[in-house]
Amino acid sequence: MARLERLALTDFRNYARLVWRPDAPVNVITGENGTGKTNLLEALSLLVPGRGLRGARGAEMARYGTQLWGVAARFIAPDGMPSDLSTGSDPTRPERRAFRRDGEAVRGRGALADSLSAVWLTPQMDRLFQDGLPGRRRFLDRLVLALEPGHARELAAHDQSVTQRNRLLAGGRADAGWLAALEDSMARHAVAATAARLVLTDRLNDEGAMGAPEGFPSARLELLCPIAEHLRTRPALAVEDWLRDRLAAGRAADAARGGAGMGAHRADMALSDRVSGRPAAQASTGQQKALLLGVVLAHAALMTRHRGEAPVILLDEPLVHLDERRREALFRSLEGFDGTVLMTGTDADLFHPLRDRAAFCTLSDGMLRPSGGIPLADAGSMDPKPV
Repeated sequence: MARLERLALTDFRNYARLVWRPDAPVNVITGENGTGKTNLLEALSLLVPGRGLRGARGAEMARYGTQLWGVAARFIAPDGMPSDLSTGSDPTRPERRAFRRDGEAVRGRGALADSLSAVWLTPQMDRLFQDGLPGRRRFLDRLVLALEPGHARELAAHDQSVTQRNRLLAGGRADAGWLAALEDSMARHAVAATAARLVLTDRLNDEGAMGAPEGFPSARLELLCPIAEHLRTRPALAVEDWLRDRLAAGRAADAARGGAGMGAHRADMALSDRVSGRPAAQASTGQQKALLLGVVLAHAALMTRHRGEAPVILLDEPLVHLDERRREALFRSLEGFDGTVLMTGTDADLFHPLRDRAAFCTLSDGMLRPSGGIPLADAGSMDPKPV
């Protein structure tokens, strides 16, 4: 278990400066809307591959009126060894992010992947099955990325090739050789990304078959994608050839529609109750939330076995839409979790069953205070700087 010992923020979102030392592995942070509860979770999510739980760009994270921001955290490994991770705006190019591990600059957020992993659930995900497929695809890719940091590179290379091909087709006089090269790149990266998605969905479905977290419905994930269908029965190189041919044959149609009709960017994810077979899209809001929580908890268990240590779990307003039975099921599931958990909410009373097992604090005026009102954040205890 990598235990969070300290989190420090400098000019991040609504925080001018904050240093927080959690009192326990499981922490409940309550406060009114707009006090910055989600910002704390987002800060930790920026220390793993990806763009964090909001998907924001670096320039959006600086506190109003500032340019440079920083997030720094210290984790303690099971052997007692500390690990210091930080990210923030690059002083020479504030629109870009820089990363450090144990005080040394590292290249890209992926370099931190060996030191920390995290999973999360946010209120925006409550609408995953009402909104368009991009949100569902991002949710799935976030799960993949936690286990396979290289997945981000495959997606970025694929999307870059898609964008360039779209521009050429829109011009009307594209060089056939140039298009073929871009389609070759699209096919290679699309197949690699789809294969990683398939592995993740298969692993999570196996996890669910072994038993969902107590009190949660057993979920089944399905990757809806023609590329995935072919990968189920054909070698990857053969699927690349097939996709390359489809892209070449579809140039006229893609030019007319203004985008590629085939590729990793067209994939969708379906989620259903394993027992009843009911799709999440047809379930109640509470049932959808329970299914998603079950997936996140199963994913955390999968990551624990895969990496040998538990990820950080970040649950933003997890009790919304859950009845009392499901709230208690969530609390029971977290009891046996060997890692750092942060949960937020506006009503501390709903978390009352955790009073003897979690640290409670209230957020207001940029300060974290325990139930007794003693500040947990000591502004003089350390001096975090933008990295």
